[in-house]
Amino acid sequence: MMGKGRVLYLKGVATLRLAQEACIGCGMCLAVCPQEVFAMEHGKVRIIEQDACMECGACMVNCPAGALWVQSGVGCAQAVLNVMLGRSREACCTVEGKPGGGSCC
Repeated sequence: MMGKGRVLYLKGVATLRLAQEACIGCGMCLAVCPQEVFAMEHGKVRIIEQDACMECGACMVNCPAGALWVQSGVGCAQAVLNVMLGRSREACCTVEGKPGGGSCC
């Protein structure tokens, strides 16, 4: 756990990518990110805590410039949701449709 109640998942595994040159500085990712992964700096967004990304995909879906990419559904967000739905450990993560292929379980 980090400051402001931010949860860190596994170090160095989040698939989140930012093409900063494509960022138009709208701040939409700041508004939709549940983990406060981004900050605005000099009119552009930057990633301030990659390891806090839960790979939900909200930033990517809401970025009008297409500056963000994340392989949503493969990380800890999917694992948390599947556990809440009572699914087994084997089905908690998927990579390219392969159960148990994720790195979070």
